Amino acid sequence: MTIANREHEQRVVHFRQILLWPLQLMPLAAGSPLQQHHQVLAEESSRQPWHELADEFSGDPGQFQERHYSEFVTFLPYVQRFLYGEGGNDDCGRQLGGSPIRVFRRDDVAQVRMSFKDSDTPLCFAIVHIDLYFFHDIDVVILVVEIAADDLDLRQVQDTLYRFGRAYPPYWDEDGSGGHCLRLCEWLAADGRVLATSDYEKRRKYLTFVSRFRAPCIASHWEFLLRPLVLHHSDEEGPVRYRQIEYHRMPLLAYLAMDDPRRLDRGDFARLVLVGGPGKGGSLPYSDQHLEDFEARFCYDRYWHPQAAQGGTRLLSCGHACIMVGSARDAYFSGAENGLLGQFRHQFFLLALIPHFHKAALLMLSDRLVTALNRLQIGNAESVKTFKRDIREVLEVFLRFTHRYWFNEISDQAQARALFAMTRRHLGTERLYAELREEIQDMSQYLDSDSLRRQANTVVRLTVVTTAGLIATISTGFLGMNLIDAAQEPLPERLFFFALVFVLSALLTGFAIVRSKRLSDFLEALSDERLPAGDKLATLLAVWRGRRPPRGS
Repeated sequence: MTIANREHEQRVVHFRQILLWPLQLMPLAAGSPLQQHHQVLAEESSRQPWHELADEFSGDPGQFQERHYSEFVTFLPYVQRFLYGEGGNDDCGRQLGGSPIRVFRRDDVAQVRMSFKDSDTPLCFAIVHIDLYFFHDIDVVILVVEIAADDLDLRQVQDTLYRFGRAYPPYWDEDGSGGHCLRLCEWLAADGRVLATSDYEKRRKYLTFVSRFRAPCIASHWEFLLRPLVLHHSDEEGPVRYRQIEYHRMPLLAYLAMDDPRRLDRGDFARLVLVGGPGKGGSLPYSDQHLEDFEARFCYDRYWHPQAAQGGTRLLSCGHACIMVGSARDAYFSGAENGLLGQFRHQFFLLALIPHFHKAALLMLSDRLVTALNRLQIGNAESVKTFKRDIREVLEVFLRFTHRYWFNEISDQAQARALFAMTRRHLGTERLYAELREEIQDMSQYLDSDSLRRQANTVVRLTVVTTAGLIATISTGFLGMNLIDAAQEPLPERLFFFALVFVLSALLTGFAIVRSKRLSDFLEALSDERLPAGDKLATLLAVWRGRRPPRGS
């Protein structure tokens, strides 16, 4: 079989791609009318394309379907509470036990038209849905875009996976088009109108933006999808602002229903899961050494039988991409409700969403730590107070994240457990969590030690003042209260003596507080039997001269 015929027969009967784009939300400005970021999408407006989705548990129980049930029981109880909440059907129960996830959807975009650099014929993909996922108490939002198409060549699928989910071009080709990007990407309405187009070719726009803001610019068609959210480093106005938190290539999931998946070779699978773009048939995208343990690192082959009449299903994950490949002739694999297609769109989507949310949240918290440190000015008391407050807030958010969102395991089903573990391992979330926890603990210990130091200084000052007051108390007690017998004097004269004593006592107390450090050094030197009398006298004189006393060994 020639390479040309082989590639021609590698047809993808049905294709799905789901993009997951985590973004960091900036803190709301002081005085903002919004209490939560998602409230900007809940406003009723003719220009507002977003609406909140009600989950399946909020509707009529009679409409609850079997696929909803299958999705729910896939996860362990604590993950179920995170994803779906808990409580009864009444409004109070939903409010108190609802899911911390808020999902908003826009329905104005019906298709996406992609123009590739090596083809004059664009491809149109149906938009299944476009969603925004918000998470309570975590300044992270995830854009989810699901597209679908039928009867594609494998090379077209590989090129789509490689070029579609790019926030901006990393460089420009000689013809001026964005490197590794689509030549043109267009969002289309149901009536065929073009709602937004990409601008990867506008090289000067991206260069100027980075020069001004020291941050990458987002392609115009992605900015369009996210409105009314606006890019933080831009001149646009908006109450809710976001910025990039990860690599410009968006994580993805892909579903390929093939004519015969057994005809895919090792290089085809490597290009799919590593998202390396199309290549010459029969070749590997990388060296043999790099792909030596490819199957062990990236493949889950529990249900993959390439030598059997029915090849089964192969699942692959590199962290950045999760791929499901099977036969279009298998009714179970193609089942949109109770089959693997339905599971891909629901269970497997959540299996990828959770670890990517974990990584985005950890990166967001790490960024907030760095921001707090960069703003710290040691000599500025107000800056130090702000720094302590920011660190305390990060610590509180991290603790809530740990107890509400952080999971080491999410399912007891072997396939779901293995894929979740594989994705977490490739993303490195366990290592990132340990590093962030150590950094936050170091910060917390520093703040605790600083508080103890301040308390110790306060105790020293109170001890010195108490010692000085004790001398005055004993002296007046020994001499008696009638040292100045003015009990029978007129009231103005008595008030004069009272004010005189009060002022002298206040001055003495104030002096003791101001010089408490030096007085404390004097008391310490006085109690040190190893110091000669001369050094002790010098320590006393230092209280008045304002310099540190000599210290003996």
